[in-house]
Amino acid sequence: MLELETTLLVLLLITLLAAFGFEFVNGFHDTANAVATVIYTNSLSPVPAVVWSGFCNMMGVMLGGIGVAMGIVDLLPSDLQVGLSAKEGVLMVMALLTSAIVWNLSTWYYGIPCSSSHTLIGSIIGVGLAYSMLPNHVFGSGINWSKAGEIGLSLLVSPLIGLTFSALLLILMKKFIKNPTLYKEPEKDKRPPTWIRVILFLTCTGVSFAHGNNDGQKGVGLVMLILIVSLPTIYSINSESTGYKELPALVQTIEKEIKNTNLTIKPTELEIANKSIANLNGLLADASQKENKHLLRAEIANLVKALKKTENQSDALKNANKEIQSAIYYTPFWVVIAISLCLGVGTMIGYKRIVVTIGEKIGKTHMTYSQGAAAETVAACTIALSSFYSVPVSTTQVLSSGVAGTMLANDGTQNLQMSTLRSIFLAWVLTFPVTVTIAFSVFFLYRFLFL
Repeated sequence: MLELETTLLVLLLITLLAAFGFEFVNGFHDTANAVATVIYTNSLSPVPAVVWSGFCNMMGVMLGGIGVAMGIVDLLPSDLQVGLSAKEGVLMVMALLTSAIVWNLSTWYYGIPCSSSHTLIGSIIGVGLAYSMLPNHVFGSGINWSKAGEIGLSLLVSPLIGLTFSALLLILMKKFIKNPTLYKEPEKDKRPPTWIRVILFLTCTGVSFAHGNNDGQKGVGLVMLILIVSLPTIYSINSESTGYKELPALVQTIEKEIKNTNLTIKPTELEIANKSIANLNGLLADASQKENKHLLRAEIANLVKALKKTENQSDALKNANKEIQSAIYYTPFWVVIAISLCLGVGTMIGYKRIVVTIGEKIGKTHMTYSQGAAAETVAACTIALSSFYSVPVSTTQVLSSGVAGTMLANDGTQNLQMSTLRSIFLAWVLTFPVTVTIAFSVFFLYRFLFL
């Protein structure tokens, strides 16, 4: 068993608990995105709705893969991850978690739907910028800017998708489905017709599962980031993977295919790939360096990143690239189980504040069955598609903007409570600069206290 100094061990345990705490907060902060519609249309009572949503969130984490999780890990450059001391890495993750949890709890307290994804990304960028301010570092080098841009674009576009497509779906429903019951305010304490309850139950299930599938992976990515920077000899490489066991042969195949095939690759990417191949060959040839798994991880990550933008790959290169990725893109099963439990249990607690905002304060009229179905259908499809492409997206932003879109499609802007929308928009605008600032400041505070 790897021995750790007492201070590092304590910090590591605190950081892991904070990561689980973030996912717990994420659960009850985002619960409303799935259960508001079924509760406010009397399709389900609050307790069974929240319990079912929590279960579906857990299943989403366990069955959703790790593509989004690895996107979170890749926000911090691999060279930075392996260049950190264990204690410094733990402090960095502690700082970003402090920022994310503080902002999530603050917005939840005031009942403002706010994106946990947006919060997390801002916090990661904040600590990355802070690290790059240290002596002998280049400002901005602590962030994988291409990955940050990709994720940032998805967070910017998602509210527009929710607003536009929810409004369009409601308009189409009105045109082709003439049943007037769908468009009336639900009668107080009266269940809707069975077929309507089934539709809304299915959309609640879809959003809950998709939320776990996407947001749960962010928690998995956080825990993996902690483990990689604090215990690199154990967690930086998956020792049981084909990519690690056959690494020398895979590197040779990639080197051969790069030289002998007509690839469409930029000169800078080709230079990075060749450099990583040379470094990997050097590490593998040196018996004393072969077990430096954190160095192997960094070079594999750089090679994979360079090959990602390469076109016209041969089948041999595609297969070798896929196999070599298995060495660094993985997560232990216990991490998935822990995060799924935290998200699921969190989903069952503290949901009322934001449920009230989404159900009562976005529009001036009560949510109808058709509005609930339209908003949740668009949210579930958008989040599922984002998970398929391994891109983090905001469940909160998609659904709250979707509800606004259905209100807009019903009666225009006069049906919107502009004060609530201003609060949501302000939180959306402030999340990034506030979390960057908090994470940036707290990182230096923790360094002062513990290093």
